[in-house]
Amino acid sequence: MNTPTPPPDDDLAAWEAQRDALRRLHREVLDEPVPPALLAAAGLADEQHARQATWMRWGGRAAGIALAFGAGWLANTQWASSQAGAALSRAPATREFVHAASVAHAVYAPEKRHPVEVAAAEQQHLAQWLSKRLDKPLQVPDLSAEGYALVGGRLLPGSEGARAQFMFERASGERITLYIGSLGSGADPSRSGETAFRYSADGPVPSFYWVDRGFGYALSGALSRDTLLSLATVVYRQLEKTAG
Repeated sequence: MNTPTPPPDDDLAAWEAQRDALRRLHREVLDEPVPPALLAAAGLADEQHARQATWMRWGGRAAGIALAFGAGWLANTQWASSQAGAALSRAPATREFVHAASVAHAVYAPEKRHPVEVAAAEQQHLAQWLSKRLDKPLQVPDLSAEGYALVGGRLLPGSEGARAQFMFERASGERITLYIGSLGSGADPSRSGETAFRYSADGPVPSFYWVDRGFGYALSGALSRDTLLSLATVVYRQLEKTAG
């Protein structure tokens, strides 16, 4: 490897003389303090750089959070879609049941002479007969405290076999009906204990309905939503108490 040849002494002396001359030429400027405006500009530049660094750090964290949230939301949406698909597979049976309850009410509630097959005077026979036909012990609710007396009941056909209808009436002539029947394969076995009330306006009159142990219950009548819910709650509590 070749070693660089140092410059001649004359050239080195000339460069040093030139450097000293330049220093003497700008001595006043070099000795002057830095102007305040320049210091302020330098400070702003440093502050801006610091803010940029901070935003870069927070931006990275925010991007990570957004990515994690997006992944979680997507997973939750996919899960909800699968659950909704399962619910839709059960919807036809429940929808048919509630609609049938509303139609049965509209057909028989206006009847004056033959609103029921078995009158309230034979309540014990009525409960035994319908229990046998539905293959499920049935209890007739007592709504006298709510101002409704039992008119009677009847046997009706359904898509999953026999169904029962109990009719109640106020002194003013206003009637409500309780419709009961098996949902068969339309009821989800894994949710057979479901008892949440649901409101339906699908039919001639509104209904509040629930599903319990594979059976559907629908209370129907031309009443306000709140009044119907209150009555449905009373019916449910009585039936649940006797079933337990």
